[in-house]
Amino acid sequence: MQLGAIEAGGTKFVCGIGDETGQIIEQIRIPTTTPTETLAGVTAFFKQHPVAAIGIGSFGPIGVNAKHRDFGYITNTPKAGWENFNFLGYIRTHLNIPVYWTTDVNVAAYGEYQLGAGKDIDNLVYFTVGTGIGAGVIYQGKFLRGFNHLEAGHILIKHLPTDHFAGVCPYHADCLEGLASGPALEQRFNAPAAELANRPEVWQLEATYIAQACVNYTLSYSPDRIVIGGGVMHQEQLFPLIREAFTNLLGHYTETPDVMNYIQRIKLNDDAGLTGCLLLANELIATGQTVGS
Repeated sequence: MQLGAIEAGGTKFVCGIGDETGQIIEQIRIPTTTPTETLAGVTAFFKQHPVAAIGIGSFGPIGVNAKHRDFGYITNTPKAGWENFNFLGYIRTHLNIPVYWTTDVNVAAYGEYQLGAGKDIDNLVYFTVGTGIGAGVIYQGKFLRGFNHLEAGHILIKHLPTDHFAGVCPYHADCLEGLASGPALEQRFNAPAAELANRPEVWQLEATYIAQACVNYTLSYSPDRIVIGGGVMHQEQLFPLIREAFTNLLGHYTETPDVMNYIQRIKLNDDAGLTGCLLLANELIATGQTVGS
């Protein structure tokens, strides 16, 4: 059975086809321009490669609560032309197949939960540190959410007194994303993260902020494991620094699994999102649903 996957990002859409095991067979990249232009390319791809169901992980914020009027919409995104766009409705109208609809970080979390760094546990926090910071929480196989999806990349953390950078988040300034995302690093140090590898003070600061997030997620969600991905995390020196800072910040207040096993890097890398989409699409087929979220 052939299934579809759409990983919708602010700069590009990655569309793929694969099977019920999460194996990716083929994928293409489509630049994110206007909804009409971008989704014309998306629907053309899937009409050339018919699938039984599609999983979508979208940039957002998006509406994932089926009881709300904004279900299926990209809501108050700063991405020009996409605000209040009925993404789910467009795909259902043009392809007329079952669709699983959730966030881009949730689909990557699900891929890791099923086939990556979280496949041997029940409860997972996954977060990505890149152009933005987003987090997904899986509890007993289900996404944790309330009135809408989580926005745990925007948690408020302690701004270190030695760090005089104001932050880049247009909503909260010095939230986690505002202080620790890729653009925050670039603006603070006047160079992209890839050019800062040999500056240990950069990564000590970054690790401290990410470790604060890990402490907050640990105390709030008590996961079996925290998995971290994203472009910023390609810096090899980060994980030992994060684990050390996490241990010091937690202060033995509560016991966690061994920190080497507890805080891990992503295993599926760039395939995590598409893999999660395929597995979620397969769930729709297995349960007979036409829409999932």
